[in-house]
Amino acid sequence: MGTVYAFFADGFEEIEAFTAVDTLRRAGLNVEIVSVTPDEIVVGAHDVSLLCDINFDNCDFFDADLLLLPGGMPGAATLDKHEGLRRLILDFAAKNKPVAAICAAPMVLGKLGLLKGKKVTCYPSFEQYLDGAECVNKPVVRDGNIITGMGPGAAMEFALTIVELLVGKEKVDELVEAMCVKR
Repeated sequence: MGTVYAFFADGFEEIEAFTAVDTLRRAGLNVEIVSVTPDEIVVGAHDVSLLCDINFDNCDFFDADLLLLPGGMPGAATLDKHEGLRRLILDFAAKNKPVAAICAAPMVLGKLGLLKGKKVTCYPSFEQYLDGAECVNKPVVRDGNIITGMGPGAAMEFALTIVELLVGKEKVDELVEAMCVKR
């Protein structure tokens, strides 16, 4: 089964991050929680602390199937400033490998020029960072190998969209039933 790397910094949005990590793990995916800060403990936007699995500097990402960027501020802004993560995302995009970003985090992709001509969504007021993208007022948008989500309320649909891309619709159907998701 595939490996997803989820990138965390202080100020991450807890609902988006935890919903995605938990749902992807339920789907059988290996999810590595990566701190992009020197500390492996990061604190969310609503003061929930998390011990990450690994630090960015101690990982080579050779087995990565998808990169996941949760939103929240200033977490997403910290992700945007991390040069190693920016290079990794550009490398993924060059290989047409999937990247998923929700809430404020699509700005990271937008600032890298990866959303030109793509249909995307993001947290309201972050559209200004999505240079050349077609912003869609939907909870979750998948355009090719880019998945974007609007915000905390879209977290479950965002996670299920990732599961469908990596594992398939049958697994999504199983999860929807097991977790009592109303779609």
